[in-house]
Parts: sequence; C-alpha cells; structure tokens
Amino acid sequence: MRPISNHLGDYLEESVYIDWREPAIIQKAKELAQNCQSERDVVKRCFEFVRDHIRHSSDYKENPVTCKASEVLSYGTGYCYAKSHLLAALLRANAIPTGLCYQRLTINDDSPPYCLHGLNAVYLKDHGWYRMDARGNKQGVDSQFTPPMEQLAFLLKTPGEHDFETIYVEPVQEVVTILTTSQTYLDVLENLPDIAI
Repeated sequence: MRPISNHLGDYLEESVYIDWREPAIIQKAKELAQNCQSERDVVKRCFEFVRDHIRHSSDYKENPVTCKASEVLSYGTGYCYAKSHLLAALLRANAIPTGLCYQRLTINDDSPPYCLHGLNAVYLKDHGWYRMDARGNKQGVDSQFTPPMEQLAFLLKTPGEHDFETIYVEPVQEVVTILTTSQTYLDVLENLPDIAI
C-alpha cells in the first residue's frame, strides 16, 4: 500500500466529506469506543457498526444518496464509498489514522463494464496499514476485520480488475461527483464511477 501522504496526521484531518467534528459523529465514535480495551477493539467495533448497521444503498434500494459521513450516519444508508467516508470519520474521531482505498471491479462479476469500489485502510500501531471493507455482507460477500490477514468483500478474478495501492486522505473526485450530483440510488447505480488502469 502507498500512502498519498507520509504524515499520519493528514489521515486524522476533518474535511467536507469526512466531517468527523460533527457532534453526531463524535458522539457515535465515543459510544463505539466505550469499554474497548485496545486500539484494535475500537477499529473492529467501528468497522462492524458501519458494515452491519449502515445499509448499502443498492442492496436495500434506498434513498437518499449520501456522501458526507454525517449524512451517512443520519440516514443510515450509503454506497460503499459513502460508508467508507463514515468509517474514516468514526476512526479519525477516535484519533486512529484512516484513509480511503479503491478497487476496480466488474459490475456483472465476470465481464466489463467496470466500476470503482470504495473501502478503507487503517493504520494500526502494531501492524501498519491494513485494508478493510465495510461495504456490508450478503450472500457471497463475507468481509471481516482479521489483522494481519485481509478479508475483503471482493477478490479480483477478471482481467481488467485492479487493486489501486494508493491510500487517499480524501475521496477521489469521480466518487464525489457521482454522489453529490445524483438524485436517487438508481442514478448512482446506472452511472457508477470508474478509473481506467
């Protein structure tokens, strides 16, 4: 993995879309960290909250389209990208450096077209950067927090699919544009962002 910044502090910053200083985010972050015995416990609890309690927009055919972490928490729904914004916000609110990562996957499992898939990388003091995917489990998808081993939602299996190694501080513009200009979850589903390799 290649961090876009060598300063871990950059992965703690608040921004427009990872708006972790919002009171609701701070409250939820504190609630999730309560009684945790270690950093890993905090990360696992935040990860499982976003994975299991924030509904994936297309799985549940649910509006509105969310992008800011605070919106995702408020409405309880978001695409993988938006869910990664919330997980980053919850962990940054707990002073744990967290970035954003992307994969390029086929939309129909075995053939083009392709789309981006959003997930996270967290910096663990006893491990370094570790990727995790809070997209939400369903039949055929079983993502877990099991450091040092990764257990992501999707494995690359088709030519043209790709793991982008960059760990971003902020979401890429292609993701922000589709999430902030779409009116419904179907608008996003019909125009999923992609970045050519």
